[in-house]
Amino acid sequence: MGVRHAVVAGGGIGGLTAAVALSRRGWRVTVCERASALTGIGAGIVLAPNALRALESIGLGPAVSAGEPLAGALGLRTPDGAWLSRTGATASRYGVPARAVHRGFLIDALAAALPPGALRLGVSVGGVDEAAEGAVVVRTSAGELRADAVVAADGLRSALRGQLFPRHPGPRYAGETGWRAVLSGAGLPVLPAAETWGSGERFGIVPLADGRVYVYATAAAGPGTRPADHRAELVRRFGAWHDPIPALLERLDRREPGPVTVLHHDFHELAEPLPRFHSGRVALLGDAAHAMTPNLGQGGCQAIEDAVVLAHLLAGGTGVPAALAAYTEARLGRTTRISRRSRRMGDLARLSHPLAVSVRNFAVRATPSAVTTRGLDTLLGWQPPPGPDPAPGPAQASSRSVDIKEEEQQ
Repeated sequence: MGVRHAVVAGGGIGGLTAAVALSRRGWRVTVCERASALTGIGAGIVLAPNALRALESIGLGPAVSAGEPLAGALGLRTPDGAWLSRTGATASRYGVPARAVHRGFLIDALAAALPPGALRLGVSVGGVDEAAEGAVVVRTSAGELRADAVVAADGLRSALRGQLFPRHPGPRYAGETGWRAVLSGAGLPVLPAAETWGSGERFGIVPLADGRVYVYATAAAGPGTRPADHRAELVRRFGAWHDPIPALLERLDRREPGPVTVLHHDFHELAEPLPRFHSGRVALLGDAAHAMTPNLGQGGCQAIEDAVVLAHLLAGGTGVPAALAAYTEARLGRTTRISRRSRRMGDLARLSHPLAVSVRNFAVRATPSAVTTRGLDTLLGWQPPPGPDPAPGPAQASSRSVDIKEEEQQ
């Protein structure tokens, strides 16, 4: 049998990770990305220990290890600056510290690991058709491609998901809108990673590994709400909150070392899980399979997990349909539990009635940090399947084993 060929629809984090993982398992890969350039949207991503282990398992640990990891504990605050909770540092419990990077940095690292000629920019995937002899014909804007397997990593509005599961209701508005920006960290003190909860509003601060600061804000709002001036809206909502939030908001208007882009998006999710993550020789991953709210910071991390599990199963001795059925078995339950958990977290954060907010804050304060930390074990303690190189990398070698049952912790 010759070298098998996989077509990946979508050049985001999940699609690129899948392409790298498959290529290192001996597959020939073609990545079709409809955008004309891989820019990586102007926002940050926290690579939690589960995602870092997944990247390490396919040899990408060194590619994402530049700069400083997230130091110390993570925290939750109130608008006056009081701490509601602080959880322990991830390195001491999971063997590897979380690392926050610009999405563009991660996209560049993944693209650089692709085989030459694998990436086709400006090419969109419109659909797939079964072909004879166990192959798939992929219809693209640049013509047809023949593949042994297709990876649908084409995002929240996945065209391939719509073709494969036409009766699924698709994305649902999650009740919140959000803003994101990456700011210069020059002249700022060392900032702890923290999220502040108000009444139906949140503000998050995440120091990036390169010294910049990723900030985000959310507010309960109706779908399609579009303020005339996003900077003014953020100052109106959060300008009187605790330091350093006002100082960070002032940096939104700076033009040096470069203009700041404020991204604004409504939050959507696949509230109804798909019946499975595959159909024939097509597998869905990332947002195409299980788009979730960002409340746990696991959307991109789960796409990375999907990718390494899928590549591992496709490299086994079974045929493609059997491998993809095993992929559904491995990923559907876990991602559904995480999505639901993220939704519940968002419901808590969105509370706006003063009594409900007071009860919520009291409950968070009263919960011991050890209980909160243990509640993350099934999420962050996940271990990837063996990589193509059986020799452990630095993150694997240093990881402390955590006794975890694959069940959602309440």
